[in-house]
Amino acid sequence: MRCIVKKYRLTAGVLAVALLFGGCGQEVVPEQPYGVYSAAKDLGLEAEKSGTTGAEDTGAPSFFASSFAVGGNEDLLAEGVTDTLSEAAGLFDMESNELLYARNIHERLYPASTTKLLTAYVAIRHGDLSATTTVSEQALDLESGSSVCGLSAGEVLSLEQLLYGLILSSGNDAANVIAEMISGSTEAFAELMNQEAKALGATNSHFVNAHGLPDADHYTTLYDLYLIARAVDELEPFQKVIATKSYEASYTGRNGNPVTQTWETTNQYLRGVAEVPEGVTVIGGKTGTTNEAGYCLVLYSQGPDQTPYISIVLKAESRSDLYDHMTELLNLAKNQPG
Repeated sequence: MRCIVKKYRLTAGVLAVALLFGGCGQEVVPEQPYGVYSAAKDLGLEAEKSGTTGAEDTGAPSFFASSFAVGGNEDLLAEGVTDTLSEAAGLFDMESNELLYARNIHERLYPASTTKLLTAYVAIRHGDLSATTTVSEQALDLESGSSVCGLSAGEVLSLEQLLYGLILSSGNDAANVIAEMISGSTEAFAELMNQEAKALGATNSHFVNAHGLPDADHYTTLYDLYLIARAVDELEPFQKVIATKSYEASYTGRNGNPVTQTWETTNQYLRGVAEVPEGVTVIGGKTGTTNEAGYCLVLYSQGPDQTPYISIVLKAESRSDLYDHMTELLNLAKNQPG
């Protein structure tokens, strides 16, 4: 399904209506956008107080991401960025809240392990980083070939350690352990993920697991991933994890003996495999790869003038296409007028 919103800036209230009630391919702009607050509240969607005149006049809060970039109905392409290297791509200026590049940003796609950005967000918001948990046999029940960080049943780790295994090594085992630690089961954690995603305005997504292995009912959009990526980046523990290249985890084994593992980032920019454009600083990012999702990457970077960006590429056909496309987006960011 392809759902692309019109290219212009909207108020947060209008955005909420368009996402919630507009449907695919339709533009819904009510005369009094803040009047839909009660409807959104009935849906259980969180809102924040707005500083805009309209919200002050009515006493109603604005919706979701009033300070975020808003995507439009039409693709926003740019010279120097190839539009055939992936199914969807986007570049967001986090300082000016502008959308600089957009292709299929509202198309529902499989997120693969970029799902773990939301997993980390939920874990940090609802968990205690210093708390420990024991790895269960059930948490390790994963399909063959899953990306793991090498956990074994009976081992005891802290939530903070699990976050490094989740983000750096993209451990599906760590994702399940976190889910059980926070919510008691992977199913209950997925429900919490959906609640938090909806509260962020990511209303065109649905999640059934914490790791991102494919499921027909597990999907997102590039724009929803942007909302999630920006929200989790506001959490200081995540900022520390996402910028880490290598982490040595020391924890307790099932027999009480110490266990040490080194987890390396899967981000090829941080690993020095992919070349970063001159003047650009790559902070970190989350990769994701499955047959159904293709090659995916959500990246945090800074331009030569320290302007922060989020760039996202989904469903590239190969790893080389993924990084070629992402590098083109980084060059686009680099060349923005100061």
